[in-house]
Amino acid sequence: MSKLLVINKKINKFNKIIKIEGDKSLSIRCALLASQAKGKSTIKNLLKSDDVLNTIKCLKKLGVKIKQDRNTYEIYGLGLNGYKYKKNLTLDAGNSGTLGRLIMGLLVHTNKKIKIIGDESLSKRDFQRVINPLQKFGAIFKSRSGKLPVHITGTKKPVPINYFEKKGSAQCKSAVMLAALNTTGVTKIKAKQSRNHSELLFKHLKVPIKTKRRKNIDFIEVCGSKKISPFNYTIPSDISSSAFFIVLTVLSKNSKLKIKNVNINPSRDGVIKILKMMGVQIIFKNIKIYKGEKIADIIVKSASSLKSINCPAHLNSSAIDEFLIIFLVAAKAKGVSYFKGLMELNQKESPRLKWGSKILNLMGIKTILTNDAIKIFGNPNLKIDKEIIIKNYLKDHRVFMTSVIAALSFGGKWQIYDKKAIQTSFPNFLNIISDLKK
Repeated sequence: MSKLLVINKKINKFNKIIKIEGDKSLSIRCALLASQAKGKSTIKNLLKSDDVLNTIKCLKKLGVKIKQDRNTYEIYGLGLNGYKYKKNLTLDAGNSGTLGRLIMGLLVHTNKKIKIIGDESLSKRDFQRVINPLQKFGAIFKSRSGKLPVHITGTKKPVPINYFEKKGSAQCKSAVMLAALNTTGVTKIKAKQSRNHSELLFKHLKVPIKTKRRKNIDFIEVCGSKKISPFNYTIPSDISSSAFFIVLTVLSKNSKLKIKNVNINPSRDGVIKILKMMGVQIIFKNIKIYKGEKIADIIVKSASSLKSINCPAHLNSSAIDEFLIIFLVAAKAKGVSYFKGLMELNQKESPRLKWGSKILNLMGIKTILTNDAIKIFGNPNLKIDKEIIIKNYLKDHRVFMTSVIAALSFGGKWQIYDKKAIQTSFPNFLNIISDLKK
């Protein structure tokens, strides 16, 4: 496979129905919790991306038997504290912050030293944010300035803790929730609002959990030392992956798209709310609740005009993975759009806030960038007729896919490097692009 993707013309109008691959956040969480259940769990539509496949590899290294038959995975969980810890065990999280951080929560009980590693991008990211609360359970961590590699030595008797998560990080919150399963007692979490897949899964699996919300703060209590029963789960489609095709439709003339069976969990639907504020027509059909998650078909049409916005910061956590693609819509909106409080974007696979600004600048869009905010001076008549090269972005899958959508929407001659970046989260991305072109 060539590392380079060349796009020389805009996409033609389309009217299609598509299906997106399984939700990555749910895929990883389901696999991890299935490993903690006692017996066989069956998971369908598990995302077959590098992040999820690395989760499967790590669980197998911990003694979990896993079988795959086409689109179905059977995970034979070992029960709470049931992992088999070999001497000098190394677990490779690849590019996945979700895997790297969440699995640490399940390792606070390990009786052997375990090493967690990752790729170049993940090794630049902050793991101190999970080390700090997890070491309060009694585990011992050693790392290089809070970065990977991290060595964990667990404790025989993890103790419940009180934890205040201030960043709006679902990964930090979930790591603590998973660690709490291994304690005797109640762990109390006060957390800035973020995606709530872990809470919904805990409730579906009848793990003792209490939740309540006051303003934008979640109060969570998890009681440990309880058995988890095996379960069956069909993963809905990923809204973060769907967002690329929603925006492609919005920016393409006379086009319409239906995306089937998408997870529109309210803690993840910020991209929908923001796009509607900008004048995009989006309709939900066949809405249903599946094991706590809200699912629907999404129908979107081209937008004849787009409005600039001052984006409310309270929507940031529910759209944190979609801002790069939202910036493309702002680029074509009339007026100046302002997005603030986005420090967490630079804690992702690459410094995404900087990359979002860089892509827009290469397209001819003026931006004003600070360490946590961006102003985008939109141009409703934007057309690109020059060469643009995208490379050296730490192989961030969302930078790659945003660049592809920009090229297909605005024209120009684009050379976009590192096609394999999509294997992290969305291996079928370019195949769906090809189908829309037919």
